[in-house]
Amino acid sequence: MNLEEKNFIRKSVFSMACLESIDDKICTIWESPAFIKNKLAQVLVTLIYFEYPLIWSSVFVDFLPHLSKGTVVIDIFSRLLNALDDELVSMDYPRTPEELAVAGRVKDAMRQQCVPQIVRAWYDIVSTYRNSDPEICTTVFDCMSRYISWIDIGLIVNDAFIPLLFELILVDGISEQLRAAAAGCVFAVVSKRMDAYAKLSLLKRLEMTRVFGLISDDNDSELVSSVAALVTGYALEILECSKRVNSEDAKVVSMELLDEVLPTVFYVMQNCEMDAAFSIVQFLSGYVATMKTLSPLKEKQMLHISQILEVIRTQIRYDPMYRNNLDILDKIGMEEEDRMVESRKDLFVLLRNVGRVAPEVTQIFIRNSFASAIASSSDRNVEEVEAALSLLYALGESMTDEAMRVGTGLLSELVTNLLSTRFPCHSNRLVALIYLETITRYMKFVQENTQYIPLVLAAFLDERGIHHPNIYVSRRASYLFMRVVKLLKSKLVPFIETILQSLQDIVARFTSMNLTSKEPAGSEDGAYIFEFSQAIGLLIGMEDVPLEKQSDYLSSLLTPLCQQVEAMLMNAKRLNPEDSPLKIANIQQIIVAINALSKGFSERLVTASRPAIGHMFKQTLDVLLQILVVFPKVEPLRTKVLSFIHRMVDTLGASVFPYLPKALEQLLAESEPKEMVGFLLLLNQLICKFSTLVHDILEEVFPAIAGRVLSAIQSIVDSSGPEANTEEIREVQELQKTLFTFLHVITTHDLSSVFLSPRSRDFLTAIMQLLLHTSCHHKDIITRKACVQIFIRLIKDWCARPYGEEKVPGFQSFMIETFATNCCLHSVLDKSFEFGDANTLVLFGEIVLAQKVMYEKFGDDFLVHLVSKGFPSAHCPRNLAEQYCQKLKGSDIKALRSFYQKLIEDLRLQQNGSLVFR
Repeated sequence: MNLEEKNFIRKSVFSMACLESIDDKICTIWESPAFIKNKLAQVLVTLIYFEYPLIWSSVFVDFLPHLSKGTVVIDIFSRLLNALDDELVSMDYPRTPEELAVAGRVKDAMRQQCVPQIVRAWYDIVSTYRNSDPEICTTVFDCMSRYISWIDIGLIVNDAFIPLLFELILVDGISEQLRAAAAGCVFAVVSKRMDAYAKLSLLKRLEMTRVFGLISDDNDSELVSSVAALVTGYALEILECSKRVNSEDAKVVSMELLDEVLPTVFYVMQNCEMDAAFSIVQFLSGYVATMKTLSPLKEKQMLHISQILEVIRTQIRYDPMYRNNLDILDKIGMEEEDRMVESRKDLFVLLRNVGRVAPEVTQIFIRNSFASAIASSSDRNVEEVEAALSLLYALGESMTDEAMRVGTGLLSELVTNLLSTRFPCHSNRLVALIYLETITRYMKFVQENTQYIPLVLAAFLDERGIHHPNIYVSRRASYLFMRVVKLLKSKLVPFIETILQSLQDIVARFTSMNLTSKEPAGSEDGAYIFEFSQAIGLLIGMEDVPLEKQSDYLSSLLTPLCQQVEAMLMNAKRLNPEDSPLKIANIQQIIVAINALSKGFSERLVTASRPAIGHMFKQTLDVLLQILVVFPKVEPLRTKVLSFIHRMVDTLGASVFPYLPKALEQLLAESEPKEMVGFLLLLNQLICKFSTLVHDILEEVFPAIAGRVLSAIQSIVDSSGPEANTEEIREVQELQKTLFTFLHVITTHDLSSVFLSPRSRDFLTAIMQLLLHTSCHHKDIITRKACVQIFIRLIKDWCARPYGEEKVPGFQSFMIETFATNCCLHSVLDKSFEFGDANTLVLFGEIVLAQKVMYEKFGDDFLVHLVSKGFPSAHCPRNLAEQYCQKLKGSDIKALRSFYQKLIEDLRLQQNGSLVFR
């Protein structure tokens, strides 16, 4: 555009905004919808962006005289200023560096040229129209509150404007929106960034106490919401000032102002809708932090601590409207519970901080909350009790073990009240859960004060716990009871009869499991079977229990469970297809129960001190192994039996050996890749526990394992393509990874001779090639490291010192000619071998160690081949090869490692990545 065209556009747009004529015609912009007016304001802002102040310097000054035309122009002018803030000035939106520079230029020019006149115009407009057109005054105040943050504060904080703002806030009988907008302007004044001492002086000058009386619990009132935001913002600014001022006088002033405003802030927090930008927890945490240096606390501060605790209690309390949703835990209930769990995190951190500053006040408050919750009316009883219990639970989280053991302060009274109180609302899921969690939290106290054990047991064993009608509660109670048993251990021995008697109905169900089609696996009977069984096992498995009673207890549980399994196995052939899944589910549950039960019995007890108990578990193992024979292809049952064998290895120790051949044979017979992983993990456990004692067992099964696994790996290689089954590939990859762990465990437990048995030798070459390929190429560095470590161990096991007899013909030449060149040289030369990665550096260390071991075992045969064949293939200079030989012959492995890394890096630079990866 030429200058004349630009001038025409500028003049036309400005004329529209100011209701001037264009070609003798008046633009009727005031009749347009709001979005048209906003678009006009945005066009003006775009012109200001490019032309103010260098080209169009008078835009604001020229606009001001037109404001006398009335509210239409005032409205357009306010829209212009709002659009300027939205499009350019406000930091609420991300800005480019160019936009920030333009915003700075515009603001600087406005401050110098027209801001005082604009502020004066605002004052005149409000003074003129406050009674006749409160809506336009509201618009002006909303606009003004945007600009206070960057204009001279003295233009607002003076004897003219501040009295006007407070007069409008406080006067009755005018528009509530106008009063709220005036409060918004004072909020902007309060929030303005400035020196702490100047800010403190300003805050004191405002005399904010006069607006405190406007706060009420009318959450629908715009005025109340605005004044609430003002008061909380004012309090936050005082708190920030108190942190930044150093003089005692200033600190006294800030504390006095805080003392004035805090009661109103506490009221707002408990009764009003909070401004989203204000964090209750952040403010209160800041205030509590100021008290840490004060000792002792004054009476007023003690009062504030009590009010903070009341705020916390109010904030963590559920709304009664969600009571049914939370009890049955439907979708709405789950969402509300998740929301509350999240919001409580910070509130409980605050509670812990308050507890450290004023422990006695905190404990008294929780005691009183507990008492008032019990006495509260039924319409709020559930929420009050749940909140009080949650406070007590959170208090326990903040206490040290020592403080809990000795029962400091009111703790003894609180725990006694907790254990002896029966709530009318105990049937509620939330109340029942937090009650049990809180008891568990204070078990350290009960450990030292055993007189409370009967009360604890009663809470867990009656309808408040394991017998609670809600399945979520009864299941959680079983788990928590298991934890209680673990903690109290031998202290429970005198109560075992009482406990088992109280649980007689559940033990009866537990020992006569009979799922029906209406009770699918995983329902009430199965949900807490593991925790319940483990708790019973821990109870009766203690050495403090007399042998005779222990045998009776265990027999009364194992015998009926085993009889059920035997009966089902005998009738397996007569099962019709409809009953089969239910019977299998029954067997699964029984295995889970027995497995969990056995966890309470130590290996020492069942093998050394009380072999009769061990004999009972051996008989049980014998019964359960029959499942593998009768149901050889039912994967869930095989998995459960495998898990039980794992358990018996730990429980029965070496006395499990006679049962292993049969078990391993059955498990290996039908193993798919996924099941083979579990089988290898069992062998790993046996090797790690018994080491060379399992040599014969391992030698027997290894050929079958090697054949099965290598075949599975090869089948995936052969079938790889776009149509390949990704799930099958994933399973075989997992099997391959487990195989390397298995081979690593074998070699590190002096069992490498297993590879050399007549039946295993057929697989030796394939295994060596797989290990070599993996040590060079596998994407998982940890797996590569394991393979290199296997080779290191095999060199030590199979190779004597130089010129000794070769135990495995061809192994030494394989290591020198293939492994050393491919793994130790070419794989590390590849650019994918990243020295910046910590795991890769560990792998590199093992590769260097492998070279050192090869030199120690193979002598010059290794060195000559590497220097004459390997290094030349990588274009290694002769002088570097000679230095390598010197370092290798030395005794400093760290020096060798550092040199070899530098050598590899130099060779990479020399070849510039041209080496073909082998």
